[in-house]
Amino acid sequence: MFRTLMKSKIHGAEVTETNLDYAGSISIDESLMEASDLVCNERVQVLDLDNGARLETYVIPAPPGSGIIGINGAAAHLVSTGDRVIIIAYAMIDDGERDGFQPKVLLMDAENRILRVKRSETHGPVFLGR
Repeated sequence: MFRTLMKSKIHGAEVTETNLDYAGSISIDESLMEASDLVCNERVQVLDLDNGARLETYVIPAPPGSGIIGINGAAAHLVSTGDRVIIIAYAMIDDGERDGFQPKVLLMDAENRILRVKRSETHGPVFLGR
């Protein structure tokens, strides 16, 4: 049996730009994509911590080191510049692989720099140092 598990998560990133006149997607700093194991065109879920909006889209790279988290296309109606978001990607994992599987979780600061990388999540508050 296969199960869909969280593979990658960028927690608490700040949206740096929105662009309604764009075909769609979320632009993510390419160095953050690499650190979180996201690839171009990968499907992600975006959760807005400020207004509760949830959406699905796909990832495109922004210049590495730029800190860009850009919401493009129709999603720009749901998420605003300055909002804090959680970006999650999932993977289909066979039950035989499940025990050794560990997601990559990036905890972000207000400038979209990585505060900490975790390989698991547990119940409780997340401290982002803000």
